[in-house]
Amino acid sequence: MPPRQRVPEGPAPDPAVQKLRIQYAKRGRLRFSSTRDFQRALERALRRASVPMAFSAGFHPHPRISYANAAPTGTASEAEYFEIQLREHRDPAVLHRDLDEALPDGLDVVVVREAATGALADLLEASDWVLDFADVDVATLAAATDRLLASDRIEVTRMMKRGPRTFDVREAVLHAQAGPADGPPYASRLGLRLRHLTPAVRPDDVLSALVEVADLRPARPPLVTRSRQGPLRPDGTVADPLAATTDEVRAPD
Repeated sequence: MPPRQRVPEGPAPDPAVQKLRIQYAKRGRLRFSSTRDFQRALERALRRASVPMAFSAGFHPHPRISYANAAPTGTASEAEYFEIQLREHRDPAVLHRDLDEALPDGLDVVVVREAATGALADLLEASDWVLDFADVDVATLAAATDRLLASDRIEVTRMMKRGPRTFDVREAVLHAQAGPADGPPYASRLGLRLRHLTPAVRPDDVLSALVEVADLRPARPPLVTRSRQGPLRPDGTVADPLAATTDEVRAPD
């Protein structure tokens, strides 16, 4: 029997000596960027900022980046997160400054911290959202919100990769409150706290639920912003998912 040929192995992964968790914001027109758009922009920015990334093994190594629960395309966010692994130690404050300068305006680094143990995704249990309406008055929005909260179950159907899926929206709604917006061009605001379930209930699903229970049909879609996401405290509020890491490190002036 001829000797078995040995299949060549790909390069070994780079050893990771430092892990950092990063909070960033998606603002302005960059709210229309997709998750893949952000991933490409981040990888370019990491190269421009000369960040010493650790890479995966194999014949096509990739930078060791973990993304967690990105906001849907078209929504703004002040609380997006990812984690990177480095092959050399870097000062988090300096990396914050350099990476923020390398990213496009509208993709803004908020916080850089040393990572603690455990998975970042496991800390993201709920999100706070703000929906600003231009053509819905406060009284109408408040009445629709009351009907939402009074319902035990509200089913909506969303088209997913494997086809349409029907699920309950009400189970995910931990808090909902209508009030005035900060000012023109918006008239009213809906604050939401949504538990992260499977499938994920998104703000547009809540808008579909408001059509079901109150026939609320704004002529213009609201401006949707995620203000916070993280673990749920015992009192039902959303905590900082990076609080288990080192003290906050902000970029130097």
